[in-house]
Amino acid sequence: MIDAAPSVGLSRARLVRGAVAAALATLAAAVGAAATERRYTVAFANATEEPGVSVEGTGFTGAEIRQSFLLAARTLPIELVFYDNRGDDARAIANAEAAIARKVDLYVQYHRGSTGNATVAQKLKAAGIPVLAVNEPVPGAPLYSLDNAAAGRIAGDALTQFARRTWAGQPTVAVVIGRVSANTERVQGVADALRKSSPSVRVSMLETQGNPAQVAPLLGPVLTAQPTSKMLIAATDDATALAAKAAVEAAGRARDTVIVGHGVDRSIHGGASDRKELDPTNRTGIVLGSVAFYLDRMGYQVLPLALRMLRGEPVPARTATPHKLITPANVFAEYPPYDMN
Repeated sequence: MIDAAPSVGLSRARLVRGAVAAALATLAAAVGAAATERRYTVAFANATEEPGVSVEGTGFTGAEIRQSFLLAARTLPIELVFYDNRGDDARAIANAEAAIARKVDLYVQYHRGSTGNATVAQKLKAAGIPVLAVNEPVPGAPLYSLDNAAAGRIAGDALTQFARRTWAGQPTVAVVIGRVSANTERVQGVADALRKSSPSVRVSMLETQGNPAQVAPLLGPVLTAQPTSKMLIAATDDATALAAKAAVEAAGRARDTVIVGHGVDRSIHGGASDRKELDPTNRTGIVLGSVAFYLDRMGYQVLPLALRMLRGEPVPARTATPHKLITPANVFAEYPPYDMN
């Protein structure tokens, strides 16, 4: 009788060696393809990088946006060139001319100024350089942008849902406070959501011009005039939300008030060693949450779009930021208490 075990073992060993060899060959091919893939030069002209100047009515700065591009480019075949538009049309045009002279492969334009953007578009088109616009349209260019109206609706919905669950049938008033005139779409989104759910609710608009020190003087009279009403407060940014919280608590109205902000910067979510408002251990605070704008992750959204354009792949005419309500319950899922990058 012949023992077949050795031949079976040899066959299995050959199969394993064959599978390993195939896997190594596939890996080598992938590494080789990655090594030979063309690298592109992409210019990013930032809205402003002036220290301490916030962007988009939030607590984020241009420096944080620039950093997000640097981090996102690490895994992509992209070399970045940075420019600072400084919120100035002439500077934005000069930056585009410098990028043309440098012969970049694609230009990402973040600038508020329709006249300057039109000129930049003309110059880059003549040079054969594609453009990707950020947060402000550029003629002929795909646009990546915030959806302020959607963000406002998320905040308004959060407030009305809380009121229905907690204060059903009780007199309720609503306040939108912060940079009201500079964030019309955001403010309108909040108001639309509030009125859709509660058509009878009265919505007051309080303009701070972006100065949190104005929150208490503006909000105090409203609290005094509505001593028995429940208060729904939507703040256009997180600094305003925190100032509103302080004003409400100083007036002894914390049991009657809930607040939602916009932005989700580190002033409100912090890190592992910070004691911030949005923290899993803080489930009883009057700040329900804040609507994320992810400006500190913009590069991770924009650069893949730029790469698709460079490879000749179609991209949507507009891609919107995926806004989401961040609360103490989900903050560490979205912003873990360590450096996300």
